[in-house]
Amino acid sequence: MARLPRISELVASSSGTGFYLCARKERRSGRTGPFLALLLQDVSGEIPAKVFQDVEAADAQFDAGEFVAVQGHGNVFHERLELVLDKIRRVIPEDASRGFREEECILSSPRSVDEMWRELADRLASVQQPQLRDLLTRMVEANAERLRIWPAARQVHHAYRSGLLEHILKIMEIASMLAERYGARRDLVIAGALLHDIGKLRELNYEIATDYSVEGNLVGHIVIGVGMLRDAVREVPNFPPDLAVELEHLILSHHGARELGSPVLPMTVEAMILAATDDLDAKIHQARRHVADDDTDGPFTTYHRHLERVLYKPPQS
Repeated sequence: MARLPRISELVASSSGTGFYLCARKERRSGRTGPFLALLLQDVSGEIPAKVFQDVEAADAQFDAGEFVAVQGHGNVFHERLELVLDKIRRVIPEDASRGFREEECILSSPRSVDEMWRELADRLASVQQPQLRDLLTRMVEANAERLRIWPAARQVHHAYRSGLLEHILKIMEIASMLAERYGARRDLVIAGALLHDIGKLRELNYEIATDYSVEGNLVGHIVIGVGMLRDAVREVPNFPPDLAVELEHLILSHHGARELGSPVLPMTVEAMILAATDDLDAKIHQARRHVADDDTDGPFTTYHRHLERVLYKPPQS
């Protein structure tokens, strides 16, 4: 049987077999009975999938977070491409000889992790305040294993391996430029870029698939991040108390508005720059991903729930 193409290349007429990561799995009830609703992933993207046949047997064959072997075909439901699967099971060792490669099934940042890690080191080395540089370096070293690979979110933006690191670096780049143009404190915006989502290292559980931890659901990354910062500040001799409070403010205000989850509004120029660049990077990432994934006819995409709009699809040059 033919192989299914990569997710980014799937069309409604695609059919065959393939290997994916099952990022999510839910059992649902439909008009004809129970079915499995899945989110499958490979290095090129994600796609919803459904299992209608032999649901009981299929349900026992795999769990969310496992690599799976599937047989199925493309389908369009509510103007959205999906896969309808006839067979599905977890990957077995023999699948390596049939073309399964783990690295081809994990959605990852398009940037090299080693390249991004070098850039992070260079940006932290440029921080001029010695104790702040010491603090940031300690926090990176203490969290390096997770920081290299953690996603920035479960779904909304940069929701893939090393997505958090990619997001942090883009904010550092843009916020540093804005700090220079507006005469703001560049050291603080670099620190804010690193610290604003540091709590996601504990808010999210991530091995291959991503989900919220108990602490993440009960507390949230903003409060977790402030706690992590306070613990780290205690390890730096004579760290300036006023600077520690400003760093906390950057974390607490980075969503930009109380209705978006920030306990306080940005009250410094640096906090305003951080909130604006965080929001901008998240929105541009979502917009580009939505346009790239949209396969409908016409000059506009389908409605984007988080951005609350349709998006224009510029003609390909």
